[in-house]
Amino acid sequence: MENLNEMEDMRRNMAELRKELDKQTIINDRILRRAMRNSSSWIRRRYILCMTVCVLMVPYCYFFMIRIYNFSIYLWIFTSIFMLIAAIYTFYNMRALNRDFIYEENLVKAGREIARAMKMDADWLKIGIPLIIVWLAWMEIEAMSLPDFTYFAISTGIGGSIGAIAGFAMHKKIQRKYRDIMEQIDSI
Repeated sequence: MENLNEMEDMRRNMAELRKELDKQTIINDRILRRAMRNSSSWIRRRYILCMTVCVLMVPYCYFFMIRIYNFSIYLWIFTSIFMLIAAIYTFYNMRALNRDFIYEENLVKAGREIARAMKMDADWLKIGIPLIIVWLAWMEIEAMSLPDFTYFAISTGIGGSIGAIAGFAMHKKIQRKYRDIMEQIDSI
């Protein structure tokens, strides 16, 4: 009789322990999903800022390249096409982040899309860096006829260096956020 009572107590304790563990799992799952949503919304905000800047660069470059510095229309067209391609590429890449991980049921599919977005973000450097180098060289060649070419070249060099440092820092941070999301998906 005593063994039966002990067994019954052990079963009750095990049932209570299971309930507590289930609560902990649900809470941990919610915390991880919220962290994934926060990381993805941080990346999404940076992408929206990038797309906005790219679109605004088209009229801005027209004003400065054509109106002020009298550069060729071809340089402006090249710049405009590059900026629009960058905006479209960023928009296309951002689609993987347009989800609410708290309610996401198929995290395997979400993980694949995040991995694809992470790779596309890394691959953009292979496209963007050579095009920016060509663009800067073309702009410097056209600026040689300016009376204040030295100042233009120095300011372009300084601005390009600052932009490159800021761009690489942002790229590394975005890649880190993508890795965080992937690790959190794997842990769930």
